This record gives sequence, structure tokens and C-alpha cells, in this order.
Amino acid sequence: MERLQKVIASYGYASRRKAEDLIRNGKVLVNGKVITELGTKVETNDIISIDGVIINKDVKHEYYLLNKPRQVISSVTDKEGRITVTDLINTDARIYPVGRLDYDTTGLIILTNDGDFANMLMHPSYEVEKTYVAKINKILDKDDINKLKKGIVIDNRKVDIKRFKVRKKDVEKNTSIVELTIVEGRNHIVKKIFESMRIDVIKLSRVSYAFLTLDGLKSGEYRKLSIKEIKKLYVLKKC
Repeated sequence: MERLQKVIASYGYASRRKAEDLIRNGKVLVNGKVITELGTKVETNDIISIDGVIINKDVKHEYYLLNKPRQVISSVTDKEGRITVTDLINTDARIYPVGRLDYDTTGLIILTNDGDFANMLMHPSYEVEKTYVAKINKILDKDDINKLKKGIVIDNRKVDIKRFKVRKKDVEKNTSIVELTIVEGRNHIVKKIFESMRIDVIKLSRVSYAFLTLDGLKSGEYRKLSIKEIKKLYVLKKC
């Protein structure tokens, strides 16, 4: 027997967190009975339905890497009718993004309907390196660079910056293009790093996630992850 929210996620219907919300809101039925208690355990032959639709236990898992454009929401739906990352991928599967990128942030994001895979990638212990390129409104001095290399404290927690370099400077416009690699997964973390130094981020893009890059993908384009890449991501998981 396994917990209901884990089973829903493993079937690819939603992430485990979203599955918990569905259960709390009385959207999930097991063998025709509404279940609202988190942690309820189900058996393999139990019939699970959400909003009246029985979950397909034989769902085929899909995995995508998208080069997210600006002004696209990292969500499945949007109340304001804005374009979401799932709108950009041609599939009938109920995929959803693994984590998120801000509305005005571009770059690499993974989407899947494999709940176990998504939860693994989003778990705090999964300290995968993520590399970002940011355009900022300052020419960094030595003190700034030293602060970044030593790590910045955000909300009483230190953010370790694994690698950092200045790619380009524009003295006339007082801007820089910098690259930094972190293992953090907190929301807006790159912007918060620079905000703590009273520096604004003008543009931001995630250019790599572990060994995955955007090579060959223009803005808005996507590709499927290979079996080899999926297995390699699982290997990176820390015990």
C-alpha cells in the first residue's frame, strides 16, 4: 500500500504537492468515496478518480527540456489567460513544470508527467548545479566579487555560489553580464542575491541544469529528454 498523493503523482496526473491540494479540496475519490485525509493509503487495484475522471494507470511518462521565453508562466494554467510553458509543448499528456522560472526569466526548464521524477528533482536534498546568466545595472568592483564568491545570506540562510565570473562590462551604460552557478532552488533566489547588494537584475536566463544545456534550442523550442539523460539525472540524486 502507498500514500494516495504519491500514487497520483506516480501516475503523472500532477505533482505530489498539487495532488495534496486536490485531496484537501475533495477532488479525489477512491473506489467512489471522497478522500480528504492526507496520508490515506491505497492498494494497486483501487480505483482512483479526480474530478470524475479515472486515472490511467498505464500512462506513458514523458520528459521535455524547454527553452522558456520571457512573459511565459511556469505553470499548467493561468487565471489571467497568459501563455504557460505547457502551451508551448505539443503533447496530450498532462505534463507540468519541474520547479519554476519567473515570468520575465528565460531559459532551461524541465517538464514531465512523471511525479516521482519531478519530486526527486525538486527535493531540497537534490543539490543539482544550475547556471544563470544575468545582466545587472552595475560594474562590479572587487568587494562585490569577493562577497559573491564567499556566499550571500538570504533570509538567514547562506547561498553558496559555486562559480562566478563576469562575462562582459559596458562602462558607458554601467551594466555587466555575469554568470553564476548555484545549487539553490528557492524562488527568485538569483534576484534576491543581487537585491541584497542593492543591484538590479535587468535580464536573467538559466542556461544549464546539471549537465543539461540549451544547445540547439532557440527561445520557445523544446526537445524530449533521452533515456540516457533521465537515468543520468537519477544517478545524481544524493542519498
